[in-house]
Amino acid sequence: MNQILYLVRHCQASGQEPDAPLTQTGQQQAIALANWLQDIQIERIISSPYVRAYQSIVPLSERLGLIVELDDRLVERVLSPVPLDDWRQSLAETFIDLDLAFPGGESSRTAMMRGIRVVNEAMQTTNSAMVVTHGNLMTLLLKYFDQQIGYAEWERLRNPDVYCVRFEGKNTWIDQLNQAG
Repeated sequence: MNQILYLVRHCQASGQEPDAPLTQTGQQQAIALANWLQDIQIERIISSPYVRAYQSIVPLSERLGLIVELDDRLVERVLSPVPLDDWRQSLAETFIDLDLAFPGGESSRTAMMRGIRVVNEAMQTTNSAMVVTHGNLMTLLLKYFDQQIGYAEWERLRNPDVYCVRFEGKNTWIDQLNQAG
């Protein structure tokens, strides 16, 4: 059976807090995202409950007539609850050692598997789904399907960003979609 999963990173936001809304630019990006993706065939949209993720996909969900399902398992990964001196280096290390967890933080493997449970549940009930989440978790989901993906791909993510994961039999393909215009 052929299936398609779209992974979407939220649009530009005013902050990192769960209730941080989209900026005005982010709101325009959400409309542009809806214009760009309105002709795709998807059956479900599942989003992080963080305001920036939800607001990023509402324009598309309204055009497609789909309800946005909120799932707490799609929230951003907590690297550490306290600031780390060199957080980028620390983050890079967690893409190499998936079980590395800083005190009070979540390992890459733990975050990856909570996100993958959402993906697996969605793909058991549909042929096409969209998951809206955050940069770190999105990169970990991509890494699950392609071990070569890591910190460098996280660094190159944009707001928003869209990847397509195609499942055809036992084969999986990942494509980064580039918005025209």
